[in-house]
Amino acid sequence: MTDITSWFPYTTFRPHQEDMLNAAAKTARNGGILMIDAPTGSGKSSIVSALLAESNGRTILVAVRTISQLNTFIRELDMIRRKKPGLKFTYLIGKGSMCPLGGVGDVYRRCEGVKNFTSALMRERAMKGSLVPAKDPEIIRQIKKQDRDHPLICPYFVKSRVFLEGDEGLKLVPSQEIRSKAERATLSVVNPESLHTYAGGLCPYDLMVTSARHADVVIVNYHHLFNDEIREQLLISLNVEPQDVILLVDEGHNVGDVVQGIQSVSLEERDIQQAYHELSSLKAKVKGAEAVQHVLPRIRDFMDGLRRSTEIEDWFDPAIFDRILTKGSLYPSMAAIVEDVISISDVVREKSLQSGEFRETAIERLCEFLYRIHCSATDQAYLTVFRKDDESVILEVRNIDPAGKLRDIAGAHHATFLISGTLSPIESFRKYYFEDAPVATLSIPNAFPKKNRLLLVSKDITTAFRMRQDKGNIERTALTINAFGTLPGNLAVYFPSYQIMSDYASRCGIKKKKIFIEPRDAREATEQLTEFLSLPGLKKSGILFAVCGGKWSEGLDYRGELLSGAMVVGLPLAPYTQVRAMSIQYFKRKFGPDGEFIAYTLPAINKAAQALGRVLRTPDDRGMLILGDSRFLEPEVKGGLPPWMQEEMKAITSDTAKDVISRWQ
Repeated sequence: MTDITSWFPYTTFRPHQEDMLNAAAKTARNGGILMIDAPTGSGKSSIVSALLAESNGRTILVAVRTISQLNTFIRELDMIRRKKPGLKFTYLIGKGSMCPLGGVGDVYRRCEGVKNFTSALMRERAMKGSLVPAKDPEIIRQIKKQDRDHPLICPYFVKSRVFLEGDEGLKLVPSQEIRSKAERATLSVVNPESLHTYAGGLCPYDLMVTSARHADVVIVNYHHLFNDEIREQLLISLNVEPQDVILLVDEGHNVGDVVQGIQSVSLEERDIQQAYHELSSLKAKVKGAEAVQHVLPRIRDFMDGLRRSTEIEDWFDPAIFDRILTKGSLYPSMAAIVEDVISISDVVREKSLQSGEFRETAIERLCEFLYRIHCSATDQAYLTVFRKDDESVILEVRNIDPAGKLRDIAGAHHATFLISGTLSPIESFRKYYFEDAPVATLSIPNAFPKKNRLLLVSKDITTAFRMRQDKGNIERTALTINAFGTLPGNLAVYFPSYQIMSDYASRCGIKKKKIFIEPRDAREATEQLTEFLSLPGLKKSGILFAVCGGKWSEGLDYRGELLSGAMVVGLPLAPYTQVRAMSIQYFKRKFGPDGEFIAYTLPAINKAAQALGRVLRTPDDRGMLILGDSRFLEPEVKGGLPPWMQEEMKAITSDTAKDVISRWQ
């Protein structure tokens, strides 16, 4: 057993932090799964020091969702390295952020195709004696003349590789420059914003992958861990087996949504039309192309039938879809169609890469959809859904249960840790993520001083559907928001939807603050948020009207004076559709009476807690938090809140709100 204090980078522990780190060290030593619910300020990021103390030569992968979280772990590891100078760490983020090469299409496909073409050219020149590609006149000439929007040669990869002659012929290996920079990158801090400058003419992604091969800790984004193909390639690049890896997943409350998104696939009408055209050019060249082409109008007919539905979103029967595609066709079963489509897709992908076309083809998308819908027929964790967008119909195979994938990933690695400030109730998240697998859990009390916060809950307002048009409820809600708006400093009000947000933004008359209403456009949202955060420095203040689970409610760090209070108006439940009802029934069958809470109520409570969590980010922060819905006082909903919130909430009404708020000021 290693003493965790030899790796812990601070002079003292925060309240309960030592217990948390000892629990993490035990799981890292023995293996298994540990879920930790620890509010902001608990020192969760220091868990990595406990894992290092018990890593025993294993590689630690830290999965984060945002650049802000990435930088948090970079700072933490840099602190640890001051105590342990030999510590090596690095990071990998998406190629879209790291790749400096221009061009169109999917960045991963582009990288694969360009790298294959570049490698072939480099080997051809090496066979003629040019072992340093970056110095080869012909390669340099071709790079200069290539179309920047459709590159076939990567100058960054060229500079990153050289050839060595050996008994088995020519071997392509990392250049001395990339190896030297990669080694320095593991022993110094290279922040994401300075990575391109540090890499110079080298491939930034290749540079960081090279550095990761010898690192003790590698920080990655979620897709590196939860996308099977990317994860497998990552482990190959690191030259490690899964059982020699420890996983630390930050913001664990987001894991379910991420896995569901990765495991789901959709198909649009334009995909069918494009696939038909692509198959037309392959009929005489590729076996099965004509037969598959004849199936596509049947999918269009199926979509046309769904267009007549009055529902915006609903379930469709995969068995009917199967019969429509196969009846009267050349195929005896859906499995036979899928087999042909997979073969055609492989051919199309290879041809696209060879020709420098790096967009995903419609045939490939069709292939993925048909494969998933075929597999989903026997897997209740997937629902077949259609959505109507304007006049078009979109088919989707939607994953509703991430547990199978999470169990597989956690079970394959030596130890797995999920940490978050809102994994409450932790037992519900344990069941949702890992079913009956052996999982240890730990909940940490709020370490911040109570005197710096006031948590209120409104007992006479709600956004429950039955009361949404009630005049008295609307007036009471607006009164409470206006009372909250009298607090000094920057404030935020979060709503269940854009529609409800817009309604109350027009009703409320908040004076002396600039009002910011969350736009749907991401770029505009970023610009407005930047302006909002600049106001305290100008001795001004504003108020955000935002959406729970939106661009301004999660993953942002409003420290100090940047945010003095937050209010959540309503319990942000997802719209209750037929598809939602089917999902709830699935979890009721799986978990009994707890199923509806886990599938429907828990995500809404978590969104509310996340939104309020933007206010108090350090022990010195002071702020007011308001849960603006009477349902937060109901036993089931209240019981889903973090323990400290349950203990500290004080009930108010629209009549008493102004007085309570003014006294807090």
